[in-house]
Amino acid sequence: EDRKRCPDIQQAGTTGTPYYTNSSQLPVGFTDDPFEALARQESIALSDGHWAVIRYMREYYDQRQIIPDARHVIKHLEEYKGSSSEGRNDLFRLFPYGYVKQACRIAGMRRPRAWSTG
Repeated sequence: EDRKRCPDIQQAGTTGTPYYTNSSQLPVGFTDDPFEALARQESIALSDGHWAVIRYMREYYDQRQIIPDARHVIKHLEEYKGSSSEGRNDLFRLFPYGYVKQACRIAGMRRPRAWSTG
């Protein structure tokens, strides 16, 4: 059926038991968790701190229908970690290639409205 719809599809396995390549670069059936799959593509192993950020971002969006700016996430991290927190540094330790590139992507968000290239 897939071959009829997409004759150029890349296939591995056998004709009787095919599996298709994908852009995730993860083995087929590696995980059903999209957050884990996206984090793996960014070479990040999700910790409790990562999950605190992801959950906060998704709850913030559910309540306000906008993606939180990094400053809101930093403030949340400071509250989450307590007095020992260095919010901004903590955020970039968790997502070393940046809030927009990694945190927003893994959380399934577009880039925030206040994000700029400059």
